[in-house]
Amino acid sequence: MESLTTNTDVRLTVTRCFRTLKSSTDCSDIITALRTLHSYLDEGPESTATSPERAEFRRAHYSSALQLLVSNIQADWLHQLTAAQRTELWDGLFLAGPPEQALLVLMDAIGELRPTSNLDHVVNITEKFLQRRRLAELLWSYCREAAPSDSPQLRETLLGRISALPDITANKLQLNNRALFLPQQYYPLLATEMLTALERTCQALRAGTDCSLTFVAQTLGKVCIQGHSGSVLAVMAPRLSACTRSDMVWQRVCWKLLENVPQRWMESVLTGLVQAVSGPDALGRIIGNLVLTNKKAQFVITHKLLLLQYKYETRVLRIILGYLAADRDRRPLLIQVLRSVSQAWANSSAVKHTPLEQQLYVSKALLLSVSLLKDSEIQELRSELLQCMLGGMQTHLDSNVVRIRRMGMVIGEYLSSRMDINGTKLKFEYDQDEETRELLSLLAPGACDEPEAEPVNRADGPEETAETAESAQNASQTTSGAQALKTDPDSDLDSDDELTPYDMSGDQEISKASPPRYLRDCLEILISSEDPVRVELALQAAESLVRKNSFAAREISVQMSKVLLHMDDKYNINGFLYLRQATMVAVTVADCIPVTHYLTTEFYSLNYSLRQRLDILEVLALAAQELSKPVTEKKAASISSATTAESTPYPGDNPVHWRNVVEKRIQSKTKRLTKKAAQPVTKATPNRYAPVAGHFFFPLLKNYDKPQVTFDLLGSDHLVLGRLIHTLGLFMHLAVNAPIAAQMGCALLDFVWAVRYHADQMVRRGVLFAVCSVFLSMPSQNLLVDISDQLFETRSWLADVAEGDPDADCRSLAVQSLVLLDKSLKKQLQDPQAPTVET
Repeated sequence: MESLTTNTDVRLTVTRCFRTLKSSTDCSDIITALRTLHSYLDEGPESTATSPERAEFRRAHYSSALQLLVSNIQADWLHQLTAAQRTELWDGLFLAGPPEQALLVLMDAIGELRPTSNLDHVVNITEKFLQRRRLAELLWSYCREAAPSDSPQLRETLLGRISALPDITANKLQLNNRALFLPQQYYPLLATEMLTALERTCQALRAGTDCSLTFVAQTLGKVCIQGHSGSVLAVMAPRLSACTRSDMVWQRVCWKLLENVPQRWMESVLTGLVQAVSGPDALGRIIGNLVLTNKKAQFVITHKLLLLQYKYETRVLRIILGYLAADRDRRPLLIQVLRSVSQAWANSSAVKHTPLEQQLYVSKALLLSVSLLKDSEIQELRSELLQCMLGGMQTHLDSNVVRIRRMGMVIGEYLSSRMDINGTKLKFEYDQDEETRELLSLLAPGACDEPEAEPVNRADGPEETAETAESAQNASQTTSGAQALKTDPDSDLDSDDELTPYDMSGDQEISKASPPRYLRDCLEILISSEDPVRVELALQAAESLVRKNSFAAREISVQMSKVLLHMDDKYNINGFLYLRQATMVAVTVADCIPVTHYLTTEFYSLNYSLRQRLDILEVLALAAQELSKPVTEKKAASISSATTAESTPYPGDNPVHWRNVVEKRIQSKTKRLTKKAAQPVTKATPNRYAPVAGHFFFPLLKNYDKPQVTFDLLGSDHLVLGRLIHTLGLFMHLAVNAPIAAQMGCALLDFVWAVRYHADQMVRRGVLFAVCSVFLSMPSQNLLVDISDQLFETRSWLADVAEGDPDADCRSLAVQSLVLLDKSLKKQLQDPQAPTVET
């Protein structure tokens, strides 16, 4: 009953804290809620929570608390906290609770968050997690449990996160990955944490506490199977060898650790271990008689590493065979290995079809195995060795490869000397090379007794490095502070009256918030933030972020346009309309087709004000103007510089080179009475607007004649109608020389023909401007082919407007349109191939 009451109280308190963090905007309430959550993690004497309450919070609510913090990482209250408060209250929750839950939440957050400052924050916490030895706490927490309390699925997930942390961070952070997350630093650190957990296990066993090494063994196997056995066991093997030399508890812990490695990962662990240990005695102390109790380990040690794989050094052979020969219980396996190796060496098919490197490897194994046998064992195996010697020597000597014959001679000499057949020994004459000298060196006395190297205690390396760096930093700060105090001991006696005051009239108040560095941060601030300073900084940085990273802008272009279109100036930001419009133009230019489709669709949608519809037209017009401008020289230079750098042609191969030379010679020998001023040659540049002109133009002509509840284009909303016609005329004007210009011109004339006698003078000006744009941008031959029926009627209407319209601007535009129309007709009538017009 008491436990039920405790669980209920904890759940109610945590629920109130969660509600405060989700909805409250008061910074003091937020700090109180975070401190309440911290109280359940504080195990000191000043903790206000009881031990059952802390246990219940860690079991049922800690992961939810961390997930809530990650989901609200963009909240305004987090940015209102000072750096010290953020480190203590926000970061501290990830570093003080159960490490396995914190690691899972951090890894999930790194995988889900986009490249923003929020991701940088989570990465910093993960880096602190590793630096503060939380992995050792995680491993030790599983060692303390005699029986597993979590599910196999959760444990498998945790194993995957621990072993693949460098891969996860590299895939997400790419070039911005941290040095601590690189495999060269992470896996030695993980090995150090495993050694720390093993050391704590030894201490607990001496104190009479039961422990479990299953999770540490699974971690070791998982890391080794992924290909990192070299970097992990290079740290662990020397330390384990030193600790097991005189401590039986350490030996028992190591034996249990290897026994608990899963069968599917046993081969990778043993393969890395035999390469990392310093000698056969060290291997025996670490793995014990594992080859006698584990069939997988026996197959790897006695067969696979000796007969199937031959990439290892001779030292590995010495360690394996010396390990088998060192113990009385393992010597039968040495005899079994000798039989297998001798059969493989004498096999004629193997001699013919296996690589020379493998035959040399098997020969070394045979020599080392025989050298480790006692004389009594040699006499028991005499018949088998004699059969091997005779058959194998015959096979090797019959080979036409010199290296194979020499291997047969060396091994035959040694086998005959060990068996002592009737006191006779074989002796061959052969030239010694590097291989034969290496084989003969294995026969020297003590060749298999390689002394162990002095182990280096690398287990404390990372910790000592971190502590040394921290102490050096503190010492430097203390020294600098002391020097500052000792610089001028009589400074308080000096007078400051003669000092000239510094002019601070132009100083500006430093804002606590910083402008966003990522486009997604900017978007999230504009969507969810209620802080005026952060919104203003985000709006000021939005345009530059869009133009700097067009790839990221294309991912969120439509969403950004939607947010900006519906955004109001509720914080009275300076230059709000300009900043919003500039950002929308930049987004439209960066991702033209999706954004123009969204804006043109929303122009005729319901529940939009006239101001928003006019904003849409202005953004589309400015974006079209920017797209129609030629590409800047800087951008063109950046594009062409790569090509120039890749291949610089020989000057004689460039056709422009000799053409310039010939042109200069002709110019120098030509006599002219008058010289005309040279005009600069216009360089052709691609037009980015021409391919997408139809996406700007035609969607705005779809629904103009369908009145909506809040929008009547042909009725009372003549202001928007006039601006729409001006915008369409601008699109037509910018589409000059575009392939779609003829279709645009015909559609625009059909649209404006119905409103040419509109009562509002702004609409009439827009109509005349659109007509001028059609005559100016539409090819003259298309005027006679596509709209020949309307030309003369249009001309008579323009003449009437030029004479009788009450607005002076309308009359001027009508005159200009008449001039353009007459020029086009005159040009076409003078062309003999021009089509005729029926009057």
